Amino acid sequence: MPTREHEMWIEFLRRRPALAADLVECVRSGLMPACTEARLESGDLSEHTPASYHADAVITVGGGDRELAVIVEVQLRSDRRKHYSWPAYVATARARLGRPALLLVICLENGVAEWARRPIELGHPGLVLTPLVLGPKEVPELTTPDMAVPELAVMSAVVHGAGPNGAKVLAAMLEGMEKIEPDRAQGYIDEVLAVLPETASELLEAMLETRAREYKSNYARRYYGEGIVEGEARGEARGEARGEARALLAALSAREIEVPEAALVQIRECTDLEQLDAWVRLAATGASVEELFGR
Repeated sequence: MPTREHEMWIEFLRRRPALAADLVECVRSGLMPACTEARLESGDLSEHTPASYHADAVITVGGGDRELAVIVEVQLRSDRRKHYSWPAYVATARARLGRPALLLVICLENGVAEWARRPIELGHPGLVLTPLVLGPKEVPELTTPDMAVPELAVMSAVVHGAGPNGAKVLAAMLEGMEKIEPDRAQGYIDEVLAVLPETASELLEAMLETRAREYKSNYARRYYGEGIVEGEARGEARGEARGEARALLAALSAREIEVPEAALVQIRECTDLEQLDAWVRLAATGASVEELFGR
């Protein structure tokens, strides 16, 4: 049964078929034609019974007399059966759509990506299929927002949000979400929150809370709106300070920076919002709590 992680990637492609060209470019530049049009095709690549083949997504990219079919498979684990079905996907898509076809495999783990990259020998001399694989190494680690392709920022958050630069990656994604429709942004953030590890998810929630206060973000207010509006009306500075302290501690935890008890008390008891905000920003790059406090 498809998992949420699997369906998330396919949903991105359904919403924006041209994303397929961007993902192929992440793996190997120069393969794709100029993308003047991108459309989702049927994923049914069956030809004759009893064989039945269904790709996760098939997208035609290009325009005019140069179009290319991109077959997208999201692979969460190794499966030797795919080495028999993937060549059939490519051949059948080429025959049915009447244009060249390539295979793009998306893997969320490095081990699965290495398996998927193995050349598949078809038996006939010279016929070898080597899948194009988008693994964690190929997903760009975006620490500044990609306004042209916000979905890449979302994918970067999913893959790298729990890594050493997770705070920067998540901040870049949130900034990019400011430029798209609130409902679409909310949907993307829901997906990221659902698949991130617990610590990174808590960091993202803390950042959402901060943005809802500072930037009046429509999508962020979905999570914390009522309490924030009430807090603004009553001027609850202490409540805002607690939110900043949570964001700071979550950022330090995500980067695996140890917080001594004395520093923990200092952070939790601080009511200076400007100071807390400065610490949150330093936590994204600082190597230690001592560096954070300038000691």
